[in-house]
Amino acid sequence: MKDWKDKLVYSTNPDVKPEEEEREETQTLPPARQTLYLTLQRLKGGKLATVVENFIGNSEDLAMLGKTLKNKCGVGGTVKDGIIHLQGDHRNKLKQILLQMGYQVKLKGG
Repeated sequence: MKDWKDKLVYSTNPDVKPEEEEREETQTLPPARQTLYLTLQRLKGGKLATVVENFIGNSEDLAMLGKTLKNKCGVGGTVKDGIIHLQGDHRNKLKQILLQMGYQVKLKGG
């Protein structure tokens, strides 16, 4: 890994853009080799959200899984920073859906 000093660029030229490192996307593991964790989170305003964590794979596959889960639960939600957030408490329903899809599922406190 490069030293952090190698990444700093100082320039008075407004056309100079910092170089971006290419990040390799993680290859998505098959569902049978993944254990997803379901937790319940209380949001601001007292609303509840079900959180799906520990997905190992690329962002496109995570987004597709999030979309599938939102559709099957009939709720809204977001996929951000490798975590799926669904509006409301859907832990038991999600557990059944994910088990049918081949994932291993664990409920965490909450």
